[in-house]
Amino acid sequence: MPELVLLGVVIAAAIGFGIVNGFNDAANSVAASIGSRAISPWNAIILAACFTFAGAATGLEVAKTVGKGILLPEAVLYETLFAGLAAVIIWVSLATRRGLPVSSTHSIVAGLAGAGIAMAGGVEAVQWRVMQPVLASVVTAPALGFVGGFALVLALLWATRRKAPARIRIVFSRLQWLTSAFLAYSLGKNNGQMPIGLIAMALVIFYEHTGQSAQAAAVWDEIALGRGLWWVIIVSSLAISAGTAIGGWQVIRTVGFRITALQPIHGFATDFAAATVIEMASRLGIPVSSTHCVSAGVMGVGATRRLSAVRWGVTRNIVLAWILTFPVCGALGWAIASALKVIF
Repeated sequence: MPELVLLGVVIAAAIGFGIVNGFNDAANSVAASIGSRAISPWNAIILAACFTFAGAATGLEVAKTVGKGILLPEAVLYETLFAGLAAVIIWVSLATRRGLPVSSTHSIVAGLAGAGIAMAGGVEAVQWRVMQPVLASVVTAPALGFVGGFALVLALLWATRRKAPARIRIVFSRLQWLTSAFLAYSLGKNNGQMPIGLIAMALVIFYEHTGQSAQAAAVWDEIALGRGLWWVIIVSSLAISAGTAIGGWQVIRTVGFRITALQPIHGFATDFAAATVIEMASRLGIPVSSTHCVSAGVMGVGATRRLSAVRWGVTRNIVLAWILTFPVCGALGWAIASALKVIF
């Protein structure tokens, strides 16, 4: 198959990944503000799409981790990238239809790892040193989201204890415009950069296979400096923004309404705590799950009232989906890459 066609197929898959990422992960950026009824659904979606785009176009730390940090260079092939992306698209699409918030971040990491193992014939294809902080975030991100949301709501309730409830609602409804924008921006800066990294690596493969070694070596600099490859950032940012704008309404209903009842003060705390965790991880180049941060934050703010205020049956299904993400996407990535290896 011609190199240009293979490149086009991988880029198309990366765009598809960005869109389903918007359906599921990015839906988390609006769930709390819609669930607390601080912002109307369409206003929240438009706000999130704009700021997710801005975040995805800012920096390349996470893009580099995903693009050239998870697998050894010799395991990064067209087939590897396509298999990892196909695994994510299948899993996240199924989860979204069920209204389950799952991590696109962990999905792509597991999908690429499984595909890389299949193509290289062993686990040595995975750079486990780079994987360690990603795997650690499976525990730390939701823990920080839960504790952050819980602690911040308690502090806010104490600080506003002498204020009229109606006044508190008005103030935090307005403030949620800011925290929703912050969360969408931080999500774009983390999750929104993943398609950038994958398209960049596809371009590296294309240039290497067509004897353009200098161009292959300059891909990341070209993207970072906004030269000839500025379109990679634009296309990737538009993909996740489009997914957000279309809306993963089932996921929004699950996170915003089914876990616990939210007031504007709870939505503010959830968004701010989750955005802070994601922004810190982005600066370190660590891909983390916005799903884990936001969903755990909603659980944390609900638990400030009483433990029974959280619908633990719903959260059990969510956590089960989180646990299944790694083995399911890893197995899908391995199976698809194995099939491609036989075919080509």
